Amino acid sequence: MELKEKLALIEEALDTEEGVLTPETILDEVDSWDSIAALSLIAMMDDNFGKTLSGAELKALVTVGDILTHME
Repeated sequence: MELKEKLALIEEALDTEEGVLTPETILDEVDSWDSIAALSLIAMMDDNFGKTLSGAELKALVTVGDILTHME
């Protein structure tokens, strides 16, 4: 899966506009980054990558790049 496709999945999970996020985007600066977005992210990771994010892993996420790392 290409970076653009991964970013599109993250944008959908975080309910942001298409093309807004980059790997350098800081999650705390994304208006929609809240507990609902975190749950959507957990579901997306499980559905698309078969990976489960723990609470500790979620808390450690600082940038979109951190999410991309978990997608590999």
